[in-house]
Amino acid sequence: MHNSVLVEEICKWIDPHPQGVYVDCTLGLGGTTRRILEIAGKNAVVIGLDRDCEAIALSKDTLKDYADSMVFCHGNFSHIEYFIKKAGFHEVDGIVFDLGVSSWQLDQPERGFSFMQDGPLDMRMDNTQRLTAEDLVNKISEQELADLIFQYGEERFSRRIARGVIRARALNPIKTTHVLVKIIEDSVPGAYRRGRLHPATRTFQALRIAVNQELDILTGALQSAVNVLKIGGRLCVVSFHSLEDRIVKHTFRAMTGKEHGMVSILTKKPLIPNEEEVRRNPRARSAKLRVVERLDCQKGALS
Repeated sequence: MHNSVLVEEICKWIDPHPQGVYVDCTLGLGGTTRRILEIAGKNAVVIGLDRDCEAIALSKDTLKDYADSMVFCHGNFSHIEYFIKKAGFHEVDGIVFDLGVSSWQLDQPERGFSFMQDGPLDMRMDNTQRLTAEDLVNKISEQELADLIFQYGEERFSRRIARGVIRARALNPIKTTHVLVKIIEDSVPGAYRRGRLHPATRTFQALRIAVNQELDILTGALQSAVNVLKIGGRLCVVSFHSLEDRIVKHTFRAMTGKEHGMVSILTKKPLIPNEEEVRRNPRARSAKLRVVERLDCQKGALS
């Protein structure tokens, strides 16, 4: 259902060990967590967070062999410090973020993430929240929609697409993915429709990011993660598009100040999947892994 990306590389950097405490901030179906525990052993602990109730339920089944090593938490990774303290810890040995939407979420039409299958315009990672993609598409202004698609999707035809959406919704509410795809296809030039990338890709990305506030919470979540790392502990972040990667890169750089630097950047350039992994899992092709190590701030200030 879902192939975790760059798992072996993540484990190489985190170096899981017995008695270690780790946090998987995007648990999904537990692929990365399972590998951490396979290496570290059952005396290690993984705090697994996910916004998706269904992911928590499914991962409890896939990780049942390691039930005594797991602390499952339903919630947003922006609250990582709260969940670590709730689990009875003050600091941890390693933290993993695997950003973006899971393959198994994409493959469920009822979740509305994919433009390849017809389903409701939902796109919520946490289906207990109220805001959906349908709300955005049908309620915000043309200018707001164009800006959203341009900012979060880097879509050059954002204004044309927004105009098409406004015209369509004036006739009938837009409720399904395939209706929105048809509007997008009718709004962009023919050459763009026949391009390498599906014309709805960037708009769907933009709506998903907006619904789940993915970029808004990322910087703060990364800073909170570094705060709870032990000295020498490592934070691994896998991103899947340029907007995420840019935030990760700039946030890490901001935490490497000469006088009071909190981290050392271990990956001067992001690591990417090898050809074999991309062949097995084509959705891995855009993944980038960046890693930092927590420093002793006092020593960093004196060096």
